Amino acid sequence: MRKQLLGIGAVAGGAALLAAMGAGPVAASAGAAGGLSPQAINVRQIPGVITAHHDASTACVLPDGTDVSWFHCYTPQQIRAAYGVISVAALSVGGHAVPDYGQGQTIVLVDAYGSPTAAADLRHFHDTFFGALPAPDFTQLFPQGNPQFGNTCSSNGLSGPCAAANWSGEATLDIEWAYSIAPLAHLVLLAVPPAETEGVQGLPNLFNAISGEISATPPGTLFSMSFGITEQTFGGAAAAQTARFDQVFQAGLARHDNFFASSGDFGSLGLSKLHKESGTYPDPTVSWPASSPYVVSVGGTQLQDGWTWNPSSNDAFTAAGGFNPAYWAFTGGGLSQAVWNESWAPIGTGGGASVIYPRPSWQQGAGTGYGDHRLVPDTAWNAAVNGGVDVYITAYPAFNCGNTTGCWTFFGGTSAAAPQTAGLTALVNAARASQGKQPIGYLAPLLYQGVGAADYTDIVPVHDGSAPKTFAGAEAGVSGPVFKSVGDLQDNQLWAVPVAGYPTTSGYDATTGWGTPKAPAFVSALAAMP
Repeated sequence: MRKQLLGIGAVAGGAALLAAMGAGPVAASAGAAGGLSPQAINVRQIPGVITAHHDASTACVLPDGTDVSWFHCYTPQQIRAAYGVISVAALSVGGHAVPDYGQGQTIVLVDAYGSPTAAADLRHFHDTFFGALPAPDFTQLFPQGNPQFGNTCSSNGLSGPCAAANWSGEATLDIEWAYSIAPLAHLVLLAVPPAETEGVQGLPNLFNAISGEISATPPGTLFSMSFGITEQTFGGAAAAQTARFDQVFQAGLARHDNFFASSGDFGSLGLSKLHKESGTYPDPTVSWPASSPYVVSVGGTQLQDGWTWNPSSNDAFTAAGGFNPAYWAFTGGGLSQAVWNESWAPIGTGGGASVIYPRPSWQQGAGTGYGDHRLVPDTAWNAAVNGGVDVYITAYPAFNCGNTTGCWTFFGGTSAAAPQTAGLTALVNAARASQGKQPIGYLAPLLYQGVGAADYTDIVPVHDGSAPKTFAGAEAGVSGPVFKSVGDLQDNQLWAVPVAGYPTTSGYDATTGWGTPKAPAFVSALAAMP
């Protein structure tokens, strides 16, 4: 498979991981907290993606009128319609029916460093998409101090200004898309500089901050965590170390809080601590804290709404490095979802079996055949980059946009899925509050007690296009013949990577969990519970 220098803004660990897999250099792999890494992926405004005029390759038009070739993108209104959020039952407030926008609920987005322009960017996002609603109820907190980096990044370090630059995209994505689902919720951006990169020393800072917010926020608060480290990073002391952090989650669960964690963006492939986070593990791995049994693990799908991918080639790029139209081809119309697994990068939903945690009692009977350990994810939401979500950002503009002012762009990754799932759960708690009920409590077990089977769209294997299914493995960087095309979206094994993945099946599976929630049924079922 041919590869290209593409301006992908991902976690530094993620960018290094792409390089380690042989995916070629990634332009924006500069600093982030590799292991404590944001799991957002942004395609920069580069030639070949941004075009001067609308043509047959135009797949997305950003809110400022910018034409984007080959990559599709969605506005909040499109996502709200696709998942049925616009059809969630109204609330009864003072004898009047009002839309359920998550009013009265609190969502905490946990991100290292935060963003120096978070409030202004969210307000512009509001003005663009939700101008008829009140201004966002938003607070950014720096419980351990606010590092001042001058909104510039000029190195390739894994900490400091360039780590802050990389996390700024994550933070902006999180707040804008939690807001997109629950625009009247109180949003808190909890910004905590981690102590280091791929490892665990930075975790105490984050968890001290989370613990403080558990005490400071109302019962039923929803915490979204779009970061992760490979479980093996903890080494031989994994059970003891994670148990300390799990005590924080348990304290929140006792108050009917929920914790949502993105399951990861590199399929079953895990990043090791070696050589500035450029090593990988030879066996399937999963990410923590998504693997904790006290956390709702959120995986990824690819939503194709109004378009259908139609590849006839497995090569994403030409020999000269340009986009190969035969790979990126699409037809108009259609509405479908598949497991998120994009071969061009390659990137895809995290999922699989934990090596730390045994199977919790509430997960017994799901995903049989994969041993007796905790399986992730529990649920899923759109996470694809080709099918990403619109984001407005002015933080670190040279880093995030390639200019000096900021831009509209689009993001993918399970980082996009986690805050939106938290937002949907805010609608559940708002509905319950209007009925005089307590917040729903820990969501994950309820998914396995019938909600996942009854109120979800099941994600099953999908075949898109007509790209050849059988060819020499050398063409894709693996040994032996390949019997799979890029259009076979059936597991989370990354393209041209020999580490095995987990299959996408009917019912629960370890790539998309129960699938994606049907918002009206999901909210109604949980609101109706005692």
